[in-house]
Parts: sequence; structure tokens; C-alpha cells
Amino acid sequence: MHTVMIVDDAAFMRTIIKDIVCEIGCRVVAEATNGEEAVSMYKRTRPDLVTMDITMPLMDGVTALRKIRAIDPKAKVIMCSAMSHQPMVIEALSLGAKDFIAKPVQKERVQVAILKLLEQN
Repeated sequence: MHTVMIVDDAAFMRTIIKDIVCEIGCRVVAEATNGEEAVSMYKRTRPDLVTMDITMPLMDGVTALRKIRAIDPKAKVIMCSAMSHQPMVIEALSLGAKDFIAKPVQKERVQVAILKLLEQN
């Protein structure tokens, strides 16, 4: 069973993504509310995939992505954010994010993105 970490400062968004992830047979091993928690939890849980919000308190998603990729260059991270953050999305993709999902998230789009990434080695 594949493992996923969900990073978002909004509890309702973590719940929505968790339901979507569990529906395709993945297990959520960690939830983080900011980038600092995400980096710390990534070190402990080493999930197969991370969904990462961009705008969060303490440490934004782009900075957290950079730190996680420094720990694990093969980390699979999907950025999730409103389209209004386009420059940060472009930066995240250049730093190694594997995909971008616009909020509000659509279940099928999230599932397709996750399954596609998990099939890759």
C-alpha cells in the first residue's frame, strides 16, 4: 500500500484530500499544517508521495519542497494551490515538484495525478 503525506494549513482541505487518497487505496501516514512540520514529518515517515499547499504559515510550500528534495532528491511532491500563485507554482515545478493541482481540487484530477506518479519508479 502506497503512503501519502498531506500538507495544508486548512483542516477541511486535508480532510478532502485524505478522503480522495484513501479512496484509491493509499494510506495517509502524516498530515502537516505548515512547511516546518512537513519537513520534520517527511524525515520520520518517508512517504511515497506528498501533496503540498503553497501558502502556509511559518514555512511556505515552496521552501518546504526545497528542503524535502534536499533530504530526498527522489521525493514525489504534488503542489496544490490557487491559480493566483502562478509564479510560485512555476518555481515549485522548477525545484522538482512533479505536478500542480489547482484549488478547489477536483477528485478525479487528484486521483489521476497521484496514481500516475506512484506508477513511476
